[in-house]
Amino acid sequence: MKKLIDFDALFDEKLSEYMQRNAGKYSEKQWESIIPKLYKQFGDINIPSVGNTPKGYFADMSDEELADTLRRYVGEGVPVPDFLCKELERRECSDALIGLMDTDDEELLLLAVNLAGASEKAFDAYFRILRTSGDSELKDAVTEQLKAAADVSKERALKFYEEGVETELMLEILSRCKERDDRVYSLLLNAFRTSNEIPMHASYLAAYGDVRALPALLEVIDRDDINYLEYQELKYAIEALGGEYTRERDWSSDPYYREIHNLD
Repeated sequence: MKKLIDFDALFDEKLSEYMQRNAGKYSEKQWESIIPKLYKQFGDINIPSVGNTPKGYFADMSDEELADTLRRYVGEGVPVPDFLCKELERRECSDALIGLMDTDDEELLLLAVNLAGASEKAFDAYFRILRTSGDSELKDAVTEQLKAAADVSKERALKFYEEGVETELMLEILSRCKERDDRVYSLLLNAFRTSNEIPMHASYLAAYGDVRALPALLEVIDRDDINYLEYQELKYAIEALGGEYTRERDWSSDPYYREIHNLD
């Protein structure tokens, strides 16, 4: 088994030499834009001790070798090279990458999810993670990927909602569906009408884009018991659906309004 190569450490050595040669030539802000360019160039530089360029080193690996190498980097605490991640992304969610999701290592799981993206091939693993994981960051990452392909994941999201599994995340996913479906609309509207989380559920209706929700939104925004933050989100949702709310409201005594406008 090959020893893991710390490409980031190799780059840091070359960067240190470069910065010493160019001391005083660039400002700190200029260095912030130069360093990423140098790192990209580093990917195409042949490294004698490696016998290849950083990009070529990973490009020569099979899908299985890439996945196993990623697993080892994480497991051994060696910084994961961006060149490895780029090569995995380039191969568009291989079966080997999906295989990495069958693990309890949250760091490895999060990496694998971000690399697999919104590929339908990964959806079985994604929904399994949503059902079993207790890591909120990981669940949020999975939700973002499923939202990007909400119509494809719709049926499974509806099933999870019916089972009471991560219902709020299911609503968030379903709100991104582009195809109209009365089941989705009814769930989003009912959640808005029955929940105390008005801003969040109003945003779901806005994202879904069904104008039939306008009367319900207009009814709630006109209530005197809503606060300024709820009002703002409701107004945005109404306008996003092509509606308008024109009643003048006095928010001068609302604590959220006063804090936002620095009136205290």
